[in-house]
Amino acid sequence: MPDIIVVSDAPSVLEDVRSALEDNDTVVREVHSGELVRAEVAADPPDLVVTDMQVGSMGGIAICLDLRLEESGGRLPHVPVLILMDRRADVFLARRSDAEGWIVKPFDSIRLRRAAKALIDGGTYYDESYKPLPLPAELAQ
Repeated sequence: MPDIIVVSDAPSVLEDVRSALEDNDTVVREVHSGELVRAEVAADPPDLVVTDMQVGSMGGIAICLDLRLEESGGRLPHVPVLILMDRRADVFLARRSDAEGWIVKPFDSIRLRRAAKALIDGGTYYDESYKPLPLPAELAQ
């Protein structure tokens, strides 16, 4: 049974993630502050952390970096992180944080479930839905 921590201080994000991912086989736990994620992971490691980009004073990038530092010090197990980004420009930061995946908001439940499954299965998920489309050769001149 997958166990997922969702981190956000926005009730709408929590509800959207919960309704997309929670079912009879999946547990979704809510954490409302970035500062509490490390303790929650240490107490009961989840299969996945889904974090909003903006969470009070410690957002998704800082949460991911904190988990990676604790992991590298041997204090926490590896837990994949999916960041819910506010804008495409945040991809650079997500890559630098070693997040296994990200989705640019607004997200839909299909992409979110697909991303969660990929990360829980040990893979990655990089949302390209907002990536600029290449110009056809005849227009690129």
